[in-house]
Amino acid sequence: MDDDVPVAVPAGRYDRPVGPLRRRLTIAAVTVAGALVLALGAWYAWDTFTDPVQWEDVGFHVNDDRSVDVTFNVTKAASATVTCRVRALSQSFGEVGVGDVEVGPAGTRTQRVTVHVLTSELAVTGTVDSCSTAP
Repeated sequence: MDDDVPVAVPAGRYDRPVGPLRRRLTIAAVTVAGALVLALGAWYAWDTFTDPVQWEDVGFHVNDDRSVDVTFNVTKAASATVTCRVRALSQSFGEVGVGDVEVGPAGTRTQRVTVHVLTSELAVTGTVDSCSTAP
């Protein structure tokens, strides 16, 4: 057998060879579909894992052995209403007071809030436990 002679394929045995245009269209379609899947995945991850409500403790003032004032910043959509849970803690880190405060719509994304929390005994600190979008 001579290695220089090409082997002929019987006519009609296999599909037509894929032309360059068809190959380019297939590659383009797969690329667009892949980009779309990546974009949707990125959007879903961003939407799922970014917290629309953020808070930051600013300070607290122990008024007496029955109350503490807690001041904090809340960052949210300006039109959103959120509920924040504020805790007063004893020297042994036990919860001696708790309060929920609703922070309503405002002209800015970040609002400073001060909450008066009643306590069952002397608190040594006050802090925001959580904030979430109100139902």
